[in-house]
Amino acid sequence: MNTALNRLIEALELQECLSRDWVILLLAKTGVRFSEVLALTPADFDFEKLTVTIDKTWNYKGDSGFIPTKNLSSIRTIGIDWQITAQLKPLIENLPADEPIFVPKDGGGNYQKVYNSTYNNFLSKKCQEAGVPEITMHGLRHTHGSVLLGQGVSILSVSKRLGHSNVTTTQEVYLHITDELARKDKQLMLGALAGIR
Repeated sequence: MNTALNRLIEALELQECLSRDWVILLLAKTGVRFSEVLALTPADFDFEKLTVTIDKTWNYKGDSGFIPTKNLSSIRTIGIDWQITAQLKPLIENLPADEPIFVPKDGGGNYQKVYNSTYNNFLSKKCQEAGVPEITMHGLRHTHGSVLLGQGVSILSVSKRLGHSNVTTTQEVYLHITDELARKDKQLMLGALAGIR
């Protein structure tokens, strides 16, 4: 994982309660969309298999509530690491299985409005605390994809993980990374071919 992202994650305060810091961590480590992370319920996590299922989004731009994913490819089950599992499981295991874990309710039992701008401002402060360049919530998704591609994960696997409708979308969004990887591949190929006699 890149150094700036590591420093940001180290600056998060992941105490024994769900917070905005958890939303940032999940975006950074899963690459899900902001509306997808808001829609996560305890039932979406399979802590034994180390997976989370994305099959809905949260209508934070409208009247709240669950709505369908951006496209059919956005319905997916993705792997999560054991660290998230160990930390998150005790925080959500006793919560209602089908209610969003990051959308609070008011005193009347209605879901409170959630704003992307509030999270972006919070993330900006976290970046400042960590001494890293500022990024947006959506930027965390791009960073996640870039980190995976930079580590040699195939473009097809990254595309499926991000829930893109096709691999072409992924190639277009991450063109700068795929160009760099192609240059590295070319050097590897030429080096391998030079050894053939």
